[in-house]
Amino acid sequence: MGLSKEQLLARLKELQIDFSQYDHPVVLTVEAQAKYVGHLGGGLSKNLFLKDKKSRFYIVSALADTKVDLKVLSVRLGLGKGGLRMAPEEALGEILQVPLGCVTPLSLVNESACNVSLLLDQKFKSQEFCFFHPLSNDMSISLTTNGLDKFLKSIKRDPSYVDLEANPSVGKDQPPDLASLVPSSSVVLPDPPETAASSKGRTENTVSVGNKSTKSTVSTSKPSINAKKTQDKPANITDVGKMVDDLLDSTSSLVLKEVRRIL
Repeated sequence: MGLSKEQLLARLKELQIDFSQYDHPVVLTVEAQAKYVGHLGGGLSKNLFLKDKKSRFYIVSALADTKVDLKVLSVRLGLGKGGLRMAPEEALGEILQVPLGCVTPLSLVNESACNVSLLLDQKFKSQEFCFFHPLSNDMSISLTTNGLDKFLKSIKRDPSYVDLEANPSVGKDQPPDLASLVPSSSVVLPDPPETAASSKGRTENTVSVGNKSTKSTVSTSKPSINAKKTQDKPANITDVGKMVDDLLDSTSSLVLKEVRRIL
């Protein structure tokens, strides 16, 4: 289980990192957050949790107005165009251990996120302070870049600030400038419990239904044949009886005629 908001704030205090905290309703977007802290100055941050084709994960933390082109960023990381996409929601819980809307550099505090790469917007350094959610999006805290750096170094992270709007050429003589920030390890996500249970249930049902279907076919076909035979037999008996009656009538008629002729 990951750290709670209270535990994170306690750790910042232990590290003697200055911050201010602001409680507000749960927010899921930068625009919603701005309604509560946007008037305080400083920079609002947007945070993207990304995944590449080899299941390596990244957090891109940028100022709200920074334009982040994922195709360009993917090329700069040496992943080719289209090499990055948004990470699945289940990865938030398994890797960062935070709910939706709570991704920030602070979520790297959990050990499960040790293989997640962090790219910080160099524009953060132009701000007096920036706002981040402390593992919960019902609060925002303001941090200076020095405070953020101190926190990251406390969890053995070397802060990497990059120009996220740059679009340098990449080619044979110009290698990807951000290739060193690609994680060395991939992360394999376990199947969600409900999915696994559901999958297991479907398998069992399929087998069960299959077996039942086979048995049902056999048992159904037998009564069907027996029923047909049962129905056919009375019909045949009736036909035979009628034929016998007809023969008796014919025989009786012939016998009477013969008796009359003799008399």
